[in-house]
Amino acid sequence: MHLSSRQEDILALAKEQGKVLVEDLAGHFQVTPQTIRKDLNDLCDAKALNRIHGGAVFPSGNENVKYEARRSMAAAEKQAIGRAAAEIIPDNSSLFINIGTTTEAVGEALIDHRELMVITNNINVANRLRVFPSIEVVIAGGVVRGSDGGIVGEAAVDFIRQFKVDYAVIGVSAIDADGALLDFDFREVKVAQAIIANARHVILVSDASKFERTAPVRMGHISQVHTFITDRCPSAEIRKICAASEVRLVETG
Repeated sequence: MHLSSRQEDILALAKEQGKVLVEDLAGHFQVTPQTIRKDLNDLCDAKALNRIHGGAVFPSGNENVKYEARRSMAAAEKQAIGRAAAEIIPDNSSLFINIGTTTEAVGEALIDHRELMVITNNINVANRLRVFPSIEVVIAGGVVRGSDGGIVGEAAVDFIRQFKVDYAVIGVSAIDADGALLDFDFREVKVAQAIIANARHVILVSDASKFERTAPVRMGHISQVHTFITDRCPSAEIRKICAASEVRLVETG
């Protein structure tokens, strides 16, 4: 399912508040209650929300639903970002791919490449690429996070440090106005930091919604990457940082 921008905003509000009501949303977005009811029905059909009388609630205690909902958010934008990243990565190269729905889109765009070595801590990427004989998949060891199939922990960090690859594709949960790259799980951050440190060319992939979010754990800074691919960059400050740090900014939109 492809979500409209309003449906993405409704989902974000539901995640933040736990519950959204039809009348409140109609006033917030200045549309009719019927329009909001259709939006909520679509989100509930996609299992992103659960319907209640007069509104909907964000599913509690089910991280898998959250991750599937994230896959639906900005799906077209993520596919375009994935294609742009794949164009940078040549055949006969080695690369890291870390956890995230946007990095998975990059993996999907790489299926026609030849003689790749892909090292990943993302079970979803490994499972998708393993069937292609021209792509060698190496998967990290460690704790498998049930919510999204990410492999995290010190064992994964030690595994990643064994390699020095041509490219790294990393995702992020939020981008701060000062260029800080942020995430929620400190164990995942440790793996991402090891990936950044052991790649010759780091590609950050992120849709524009990450500029509007925040997260508590600092992964690094945008100046540490070589290429930043997004659908659009609305932040003038981030543009300045990219220019000053010689980070190539690619906007697919």
